[in-house]
Amino acid sequence: MTRKLAFSNVTELLRHDEARLAAFGAHSTHGRRDVDGATHRIVPLSPADLGNTFSGYTVKAAIGNPLTTYDLIVDSATAITWVGAGTPYVSLSGVDTEDPVVVNYHYGSFQGTMWNDNMILAEKLIITGMDIGVASTSRGVVADGVLGIGPTSSGPRALTGRTIPTITDRLISQGTIKRPVVSIFFQPITANQVKHGELTFGGTHPSMYKHNIRYTDITTTPPSSNHWGINQSITYGATTILDNSAGILDCGTTFLYLASDAYEKYKDSTGGTVNPANGLLQISPGQFRQLYTLNFYIGESIYKLIPNAQIWPRSLNERIGGGADDIYLVVKDLGTAIGAGLDFINGYVFFQRFYIVFDSSRDQVGFGRTIFTYNISN
Repeated sequence: MTRKLAFSNVTELLRHDEARLAAFGAHSTHGRRDVDGATHRIVPLSPADLGNTFSGYTVKAAIGNPLTTYDLIVDSATAITWVGAGTPYVSLSGVDTEDPVVVNYHYGSFQGTMWNDNMILAEKLIITGMDIGVASTSRGVVADGVLGIGPTSSGPRALTGRTIPTITDRLISQGTIKRPVVSIFFQPITANQVKHGELTFGGTHPSMYKHNIRYTDITTTPPSSNHWGINQSITYGATTILDNSAGILDCGTTFLYLASDAYEKYKDSTGGTVNPANGLLQISPGQFRQLYTLNFYIGESIYKLIPNAQIWPRSLNERIGGGADDIYLVVKDLGTAIGAGLDFINGYVFFQRFYIVFDSSRDQVGFGRTIFTYNISN
């Protein structure tokens, strides 16, 4: 996978995240290592297969006849797959369902019609009769379209009222996988071009994580319950900054967002001050040496963002208008008070440090530590 910095400056990057936030608007189980043997399908995120942009991770998908390759944003907040924002859709094998569809994303929108066509994500991962939206108009999407891996509850219905099957629905129905599970792995970015990552459909890939995956139930608190939403508490060192609140996991949001009350506690505890040029909290080298771990209490487990995981990669400081030795924190203000039903978004900076499993069959999300959990590459 190649990291492509789609946004040239932090203003665009923050605008992207803020648009996502506006659109959201709104019990743990024992650990297990659950690979479905030959029924799980790995999509390598290799240089030829996947790119990583600040607007999301992208995967190459071959669709139609003749096969046309599209770069699709991997979006864990929505469940629909569509093309046509860049490379046009032209296929002799596609069937127009004549179902109109409109989706408003956090970073843009798309309007078009649903088609059925064949899609290939990896050498042996072929989805026949995949429900694919074909855009007549789109806005704010920097790739050719979107590969939605969100739960069915986050997916739209066609304007005719038909529920659109997700990619995991199709893989289940054709017998390719046995369980509607999607697992995602990425490693921290340290330079403009870094190759890393993997998607797994139908199970998990044990070589990508350490020990067991620990699971927690999807939250019942709306609007987080409509996405891959969970309950979690957060402490900064010994200071509780968020207590058993609902929020979501979204690989398409760059930063870690906290409700304003929690953000202010974090800001005061770290001593960070808002840099007027990029809007991020900035700390001194001395403050960085005093930074405590940010602890996430999810289900019966604790997941730690060490001090290095809380800062922006210094090798990318120029991209956000900072000096080479400046230190910026990746925690930002969600802009709403605690109790709104969406009190945090664990974004890209969280996904870099943990193996994440989305399990629709059990309405759960799983977490595993990786070799990068305690990495100090930033």
